[in-house]
Amino acid sequence: MTRYYASDPTELRISVSAVVWRDGPHGRQLLLVQRSDNAHWGLPGGYVERGESVRDAIVREVSEETGVPIKVGRLVGVYSDPSFMVIDYGAGRRVHAVNLCFEATPVGEAGAPTTPDETLASGYFSPDALPEPLVPIHRVRIADAAAGGAEASVR
Repeated sequence: MTRYYASDPTELRISVSAVVWRDGPHGRQLLLVQRSDNAHWGLPGGYVERGESVRDAIVREVSEETGVPIKVGRLVGVYSDPSFMVIDYGAGRRVHAVNLCFEATPVGEAGAPTTPDETLASGYFSPDALPEPLVPIHRVRIADAAAGGAEASVR
């Protein structure tokens, strides 16, 4: 089971995440996924693959996990502080993730997720009624995106 706030990393990886906003019937809503490895809700995203740009990675990850095609927008922030960015995947694997988080908007019709083994559920939620448990390291990214601003956060 994935555990957050680990220490003593064994790997360094680049990851991406997306704060996908849509205008819903009750105002602005945020796209979240429920992870299969620990049942926590969080932003769609994942690791950048070799030979892949971060833009291509976030488009791929959101599509794989939710079936939602997106247009990538502004960079929300870069998150690398090892005090909250080391993730313990078990079996001695502790990844220090350097995350690039982007805002995005859905475009076109949603299809079916292509990695159902990674995602238990997905859906849009009001920012003031997010499901629990929420991945703790994603709260900061959501708050930074909601705050807006021209400059990306670096944490």
